[in-house]
Formats: sequence, C-alpha cells, structure tokens
Amino acid sequence: MTIGFMTALLKCTQSAIDKGVRNLLSGDLVAFPTETVYGLGADALNLEAVTKIFQVKARPLNHPLIVHISTISTIQYWARKMPDYALTIAEKFWPGPLTLLLPKTTLAKDFITGGQDCVGIRIPRQKQALSLLSKFEQENGLGVAAPSANRFGKLSPTSAQDVAEDLGEFLSEKDLILDGGICQVGLESTILDCRLEIPIILRPGAISGSEIKQITGVEPKLMNDDGIRVSGLLKSHYAPKAKIYLTGEPKKGDGFIALSNFETPSGAIRLSAPRDVVQFAHLLYRSLRLADQKKIKKVYVIPPVGDTLGAAIRDRLIRASTG
Repeated sequence: MTIGFMTALLKCTQSAIDKGVRNLLSGDLVAFPTETVYGLGADALNLEAVTKIFQVKARPLNHPLIVHISTISTIQYWARKMPDYALTIAEKFWPGPLTLLLPKTTLAKDFITGGQDCVGIRIPRQKQALSLLSKFEQENGLGVAAPSANRFGKLSPTSAQDVAEDLGEFLSEKDLILDGGICQVGLESTILDCRLEIPIILRPGAISGSEIKQITGVEPKLMNDDGIRVSGLLKSHYAPKAKIYLTGEPKKGDGFIALSNFETPSGAIRLSAPRDVVQFAHLLYRSLRLADQKKIKKVYVIPPVGDTLGAAIRDRLIRASTG
C-alpha cells in the first residue's frame, strides 16, 4: 500500500522492521507504533534527519523531542546523572508508557532538547517498537528521536492509517510507516522530571504519582510553571477540528462522548460509550477523529473522574477544548 508521495505503509513484519532500521540509518523517517501513540522517528544523532521531523510536523524548533531506546544500559549515552529513585522507577516501569526527564550528556544536542539542559528518554513497551529500537542499536544506533506522528498541536495518531491521513502528503517516498495495529493505551506517556530530589509529573499518563510513590516512597509533585518545555504542555494541544465542550448539553447533531452508564441526549450522535476509564483512554482520539470524519462541529464530553488515566484524559480534553 502506498500513500502521499509513494510513502510506504507496511505491516510490522520482521522484514518491514529491518527496512525501518535501514531507513533510520540512511537518515529517513519511520513512523512506528508504541503502546501509547504512533511516533515519527529519526536517528537521534542525525541533525538533517531530525530536522525533517520538525518540517513534516510543522513543529517549533525549540520544542524538544523524546529519545526512544531499547535498554536501560543505553541511557548512559544520553543522561549524565540519574538519581537512585529514577533508576528504581525505570527498572519498575520500563518498558512502558513513561518518559523520564534527566540532565543531558553532550551527545544530546540542542536539536533534540530544544536548547535545554535536559533530555526526555523512554523505553516503549510495544513489542514491534522494541524490536525496531533493539535492531537499530545492534547496528550502532544509540537512540531514535520521536514525537507523535501528527501535525503539531493536533490529535495524536493511534493507528497507521491516522499517520497516513495526517502526514502522508508531507512525507517523502524514502520515508516509511510501520503498521502495528491500534495502540493499546491510546494516550501519550507520563512525563516525569527527575532532575531534582523529588520528581515532578509534567504530563499525566498511564503511570500515576501513587504508583511511583509505592515503589520509591516519594510522592511526586504535580506540574509547576518553571518554564520547562516538554511535549504536550502547550495550553492548546491534542485538538480536533470539532470544538470540544466539557460542560453543557449537546443539541441535535452534536457529538457526545461519555462512559456507557451515561445515556445519550436526544438527537446527539454517540461517538463512543467506553465501559471504563481504560477503554475511555483507548478510544478517545479515535472518537474525536470520528467526529471530524462525520464533519461534526461540536463534541460534548463527560470526562471520567479519578487519577491516573482519568487525570490524563482530563488533561488532554482541557487542552483540546482550548484549541
């Protein structure tokens, strides 16, 4: 299957993963699945390749990228200091939907960090992503820089088809989209700032502060406004074309998203009825994309309560409603 300017979209077989590694080593882009959302990857040491990410996404150059690796041992190349609690957290939650922000080494150039003195690092849990990263490292790669594979500020992609629809016209014939199916979690990773004695949750995700406290004995602080730049912290982000409302009652023809125990208001178009918060996260971006496909102009959402994924969902919806 081909899209855009003959950009290849391939099922995530081993041969396709091997091709993805060759693409990365050649300075081309590879969109690949993770358990959170699809990422748009480039060799994290290749300035020209990383610059393509910013161009394809229309992403501000000072907005940092996350470096994806396959093993904890590789972190030494990117982080010059790792607190004991951060190592404990990494050993518990990696591979998984968690990004650690750490003081950077000289290897982490400004084109990755946005000129900041820290770098975000993650080991994804999705098996095909791990296979791609592991094979890349076997070929002397040290990390893959990858933001979400969508235009900047828009809905993150949870399928290869989402990537094709969002970026197909901007990718080249040398780039590649690997199809690993629908993302399991469906929301971006938790970002945890580990530069100080007490960690700070900068972006909520599937890993919660209470889970981190359970294994470290230290309760993370919540996001503060210290000027740090990381993915997903802009006031307006994750925005569909439809206008999102978190209060009010939908009218006829408006979209509606809520847990299944909420009845659909008369005349509203039910976009999803997840049974629990896990399914809510899994379906959220897909439901908002469905609204755009149906050309629905207004979508009313009743967000789930609770922490962990509930907090992450509310964070994304608040930013989406601002957009």
